[in-house]
Amino acid sequence: MTILKFSAILLLVCVVPRARLFSQTETAVESVLVRQADAWNRGDIRGYMEGYWKSDSLLFTSGGAVRRGWDSTLAKYLRSYRTRAEMGTLSFSGLEIRILSQEAAWVFGRWELVRAQDRPSGVFTLILRKFPGGWKIIHDHTSLEPASQMPAGAGQTQPK
Repeated sequence: MTILKFSAILLLVCVVPRARLFSQTETAVESVLVRQADAWNRGDIRGYMEGYWKSDSLLFTSGGAVRRGWDSTLAKYLRSYRTRAEMGTLSFSGLEIRILSQEAAWVFGRWELVRAQDRPSGVFTLILRKFPGGWKIIHDHTSLEPASQMPAGAGQTQPK
């Protein structure tokens, strides 16, 4: 019986704190995307970009193009979304968050823009890294749904 009690205590000491840590970490990772969507929906592209690692090593892939660097990614957004109407309203759904380590996380999800003329949507995969200032996206691979699944004229730009 003593071995059973010891095993139960060991399980509680080792597993419960780890589960709590992962839960807190998942919440912290998800909050990066929540803040991004909030900034986007205010028309604040620079605020949206705060979710990304401000480094020349940021990797952003979308629409078959590969961009490296925070400045390049910001420039792409500023060129693609010149007006609030072009930005629309962004939402994320179906988030799957996997904590890879205390300093790395993987996120898969769906994005959708609601605009007056269309509703482009797609999927994304992110890798985030924990820095002293918090979690930042270091790698973003975003895809647009095939045009056959969207209204005519949709899919010209992608938010992620």
